[in-house]
Amino acid sequence: MTTDKPDDTTTRLARIRALNDQFRTTGNGNGRVLITSGVQARGVLFLIAVTQAVEQFSDFTPDNDPYGEHDFGAVTVAGQKVFWKIDYYDQDYTAASPDPADESVTQRVLTIMLAEEY
Repeated sequence: MTTDKPDDTTTRLARIRALNDQFRTTGNGNGRVLITSGVQARGVLFLIAVTQAVEQFSDFTPDNDPYGEHDFGAVTVAGQKVFWKIDYYDQDYTAASPDPADESVTQRVLTIMLAEEY
């Protein structure tokens, strides 16, 4: 017997991607943004430019987004390569999230770092 049920994997992936994009582009959602000391050391104008570049990033490809979660990217600002990465934690930030598609059990951490700090 077959059922006409949506593909749970596709639905789950779309939800993770949407939550990641929302958090990265607007700051809305559960989580924190971490800025490394290397980015901070370059000053407030650099930090503002990097933040805007990360928020506006949309160049997702199979090479930089192999799982389709929109959880990693690279931008170049003032000649500096900058990486950003979203990780998924439980509500206490002590372990991995049991389900990154479920915002009620997930805290996102967006880390923005110089490529040389990776």
